[in-house]
Amino acid sequence: MERKRKFAFPPWRSVELRGVRIPHNKATAEMETTLMPLPSQIILPMQQHVGAACEPQVKRRAHVDVGTLVGHVDARMTADIFSPVSGTVKEIRQIHYSNGWSDVAVVITPDGEQTIDESIAPPTVSDYASLVEAMKHSGIVGLGGAGFPTWLKMNTDLSGIDSLLVNAAECEPYLSSDYREMVERPESVLHGIKTFLDLSGIPRSLICIEDNKPKAIELLRSMSADDDRIDVFVLPARYPQGASRVILRNVTGRSVPRGGHLTDVGALLFNVTTLSEMGRYLQDGMPLTKRRITVMGDAVRDPQNLEVYIGTPVGEILEFCGLTCEPRKVVIGGPMMGTTQVELDSPIVRQNSGLLVFGAASVEAPKTTACIRCDACIDACPIHLAPINIQKAYLSRDIKALDRLMADLCVECGTCSYVCPAKQPLAQSTRLARAALRAEQRKARRKG
Repeated sequence: MERKRKFAFPPWRSVELRGVRIPHNKATAEMETTLMPLPSQIILPMQQHVGAACEPQVKRRAHVDVGTLVGHVDARMTADIFSPVSGTVKEIRQIHYSNGWSDVAVVITPDGEQTIDESIAPPTVSDYASLVEAMKHSGIVGLGGAGFPTWLKMNTDLSGIDSLLVNAAECEPYLSSDYREMVERPESVLHGIKTFLDLSGIPRSLICIEDNKPKAIELLRSMSADDDRIDVFVLPARYPQGASRVILRNVTGRSVPRGGHLTDVGALLFNVTTLSEMGRYLQDGMPLTKRRITVMGDAVRDPQNLEVYIGTPVGEILEFCGLTCEPRKVVIGGPMMGTTQVELDSPIVRQNSGLLVFGAASVEAPKTTACIRCDACIDACPIHLAPINIQKAYLSRDIKALDRLMADLCVECGTCSYVCPAKQPLAQSTRLARAALRAEQRKARRKG
């Protein structure tokens, strides 16, 4: 018998479910998180968020403590970066990513003492404005992978907001870091949610969890039973359930207009770990310096959930977990939306939630054949797009067609490529098409 909900939202069975069922492969789900020992060095890129890159606030040979401000810039869209260790700044240098981008990074050699910066103290918060100001100095960004500065997302007009949605779906295969946050730190999760509701005046919150996480569902339901503002909404385990527009539609029945935001239809959405970190920060005042990640893949000897210091090199994590074979592909994030790594000295940054390592047998590239016009990609797209048509328009550089096909609405979930029997690179093409269309739209706005 389905539990009666506190709020009158449509049951998911009344909503058209698109997307695809993907094997979960969440073998680490019931493994308690292990704190990884200090690495030999910490590499802190200054671009760990959406927006303006930070500028180093320390110089070579300077001493830093845990929580010392390392990166800051006076810009509207940014998020400060803090040292996760005490030690000495070894150097400030350029680093390069697999996508061709580069960044400035502060490299720190830990001293093993883990001395806490004397300025660390819980923030004084009395109203919503002071909560936003506190988050400005917390280093917390969207920890579901987006990396949008949390304080800036909060700094919006709340007059039309009636729902705080908590994204606890974690629909990517392999990953279980959000799940472990819910079962290991439920008090922090609920403290973050309740404080947000108390100070914002938003009347209700829905914790949205897929039905493959029954322990988290029951735990958060029982712990929030005495608060009529909070409920747990159970969703079917279907990828990409955690995409913002998908979860909004399947929970509230609302849709975001093209070019709009969730706030336009009365909702704010935050990742569950983001709100948990908010709750923790309000209690201890330590900015975001550590991150739980899931380490998995057929090349990993000891798959596990690890709490790592932000800036820990990937190679040292793999050395700690061990390998069973030569890695053929290393992915930061999940298998559907993650980023392939080329260099193992690349660091884990704050929006990362997974590290997947696969051997040659798992990553053999399938042969691409001609489109058979089956429409599988169209049927599966959670945003009701036509990926194969977008690909054709992009290849012919038909910007008007891309606009007509609304390529800018793509959430880059990769579902189209996953279901395509011809193994067409639909996700990659649509991503490029989206970027091309948005560039033209920006150009048109400047001219207008």
